[in-house]
Amino acid sequence: MTDRDQNPVVGILKQGLGAYLPRYETPGAAGMDLRAFLAEPVVIPPLGRMRIPTGLILEIPEGYEGQVRPRSGLAARHGVTVLNSPGTIDADYRGAVAIILINLGAEAFTVHDGDRIAQVVIAPVCRAGVTEIESLSETIRGAGGFGSTGI
Repeated sequence: MTDRDQNPVVGILKQGLGAYLPRYETPGAAGMDLRAFLAEPVVIPPLGRMRIPTGLILEIPEGYEGQVRPRSGLAARHGVTVLNSPGTIDADYRGAVAIILINLGAEAFTVHDGDRIAQVVIAPVCRAGVTEIESLSETIRGAGGFGSTGI
């Protein structure tokens, strides 16, 4: 569903009391912060990864996706980021949203209930058609990749 301005409206089902609705922290923010929903703190050791629940199930309108992205402050200060970044929450997914955090820092990192652990950007999706072809068109770049255009 959408509102009068054609912005998508995401339905959110909380999985328990105390789960935190995502929200935009500033008027110009592109992503809504997602918070941990934990009964007790979780420690992520250096180079460790943990799936952190949010306590939320999202109903994203058809034609949109939720892009799960890291929070820059966690990455800059602690080396903690989202492992499968950007993660995708599909419009037809109706399961619990959890965030896979990885600690690339040198010290253990503790996640507490209510900590802002990631952000979700609601974005339109284009579904491409696929057709098998016999040859590719030529381009200046060709098959060059992995730094082939320079630094």
